[in-house]
Amino acid sequence: MFGGKLGVPELLLLLAIALLFFGPGKLADFGKGLGEGIKNFKGALKDGSGSGGGSTEQPAAPPAAEKK
Repeated sequence: MFGGKLGVPELLLLLAIALLFFGPGKLADFGKGLGEGIKNFKGALKDGSGSGGGSTEQPAAPPAAEKK
């Protein structure tokens, strides 16, 4: 049907249908979850790469205590 090409008009149509079906709140949650998943995946790839010697990055410092 599309000839193997998915261009901008087709993507906009799919986005409009998804917006009508799920609503803006669900799509925002989906986008946030997708972004966090990609970030975690990239971090896992970065940590897993290397010659088996572990990560060369320093561990993050614990957060400072909040003042009341």
